[in-house]
Amino acid sequence: MAEVLLLLAAIILAAVAAGLWRVLRGPAPADKLMAAQLLCTGGIAVLLIFGAATRAAGLADVALVMALLSAFATVAFVLAARMLDDR
Repeated sequence: MAEVLLLLAAIILAAVAAGLWRVLRGPAPADKLMAAQLLCTGGIAVLLIFGAATRAAGLADVALVMALLSAFATVAFVLAARMLDDR
């Protein structure tokens, strides 16, 4: 069962890598924001799946912190975009 979970984590990690390309090359700020959310969500999923596969309880805590930071990063991105539009 652990092998299946690790394979699933690798597939999600590949999708996250594809999202990283969109963050770097996104034509619009909204594209970059959505790709950054994909990176955070995918990273959280990989941490949780990897934690379940290896029975490491600490990875769930890291995933929770990453979710919190992701929410703050989204708010900061929206506020920065709004400040740039007001100029």
